[in-house]
Amino acid sequence: MTEKPEIKSMNLKELTEFVVRLGEKPFRAKQLYQWMHQKLSASFDEMTNLSVSFRETLKQTSTYTVLKRADVQISNVDGTRKYLFLLEDGNVVESVLMRYKYGNSVCISSQAGCRMGCRFCASAIGGLKRNLLPSEMLEQIYRIQTDTKERVSNVVVMGTGEPLDNYDNLLKFIELITNEEGLNISQRNLTVSTCGIVPNIRKLAEEKLQITLALSLHASSQKKRKELMPVAAKYDIYEVIGACQYYFEQTGRRITFEYSLAEGINDTEEDAKALAELVSDINCHVNLIPINPVKEREFVGSSQAAAKAFRQKLEVNRINATIRRETGRDIDAACGQLRRKYIETVS
Repeated sequence: MTEKPEIKSMNLKELTEFVVRLGEKPFRAKQLYQWMHQKLSASFDEMTNLSVSFRETLKQTSTYTVLKRADVQISNVDGTRKYLFLLEDGNVVESVLMRYKYGNSVCISSQAGCRMGCRFCASAIGGLKRNLLPSEMLEQIYRIQTDTKERVSNVVVMGTGEPLDNYDNLLKFIELITNEEGLNISQRNLTVSTCGIVPNIRKLAEEKLQITLALSLHASSQKKRKELMPVAAKYDIYEVIGACQYYFEQTGRRITFEYSLAEGINDTEEDAKALAELVSDINCHVNLIPINPVKEREFVGSSQAAAKAFRQKLEVNRINATIRRETGRDIDAACGQLRRKYIETVS
């Protein structure tokens, strides 16, 4: 049996071709697109300016992806909301809504599970189940915006999974989320994180998008990075830094280096000095993140005092750095924790 086309992952050109094949006028595609990506419709039945017969035809001939909410945790401290969404095949993914003065930011997942195996991360426990479709990435944002009735202005692809390990679907997601007929989120308000898949960083650079690239660095030497991140065995730290430099040269976009601080592991004065030397030639910003504790992992986050000392050492060496504002510490805030808890409960 042929699989039905999954229409929420189609761009407007692809959707128009699909609608015309069904015998409808081309303008119906734009109406359908707006119902999906602007009005965030949860079903064909809500699309009231489409005829009943067209809606019935769509139900028979296409797949319409809408995520179901499995759980939500709301922080009593800062209003951060952590969502767990159920996919059609029974997999689950996490998303987080964070409220800032400049607007609402949503952190989404790009895969169900992850195969990168970073030692301090709960997302990699259990490995990779599958890539997410563009529609499944979009839907995390759409269901959160529908739930809160508040506009999402910033998107971070930094939840479960390695976005550049799902490259083609990521690119289609970016095309759809930034389209003016949809939510029309500016590329400059979109951040994509990677643990350092060098060929795809360079490939992304050549797309010449205006998104921010965030590299999960987490160490200032190849030896230490290999201990923390298996991907470092394939791509040397200097190779990764070179790819980031290339991204900046191609796009003009400042690089963000994510650096998770683990007590006694990578938070010493020597680590800070080595990090400053490593990134000194790149237009960059270092985002310091005291690690959230994960029960399956042995790492402990650095103290605020250690984090501040680390930041000061970077700033003395003329490296821009901030300590990420902690959000949702009273809920399962670390990537993969809520998903992991759910899987343990149902298995």
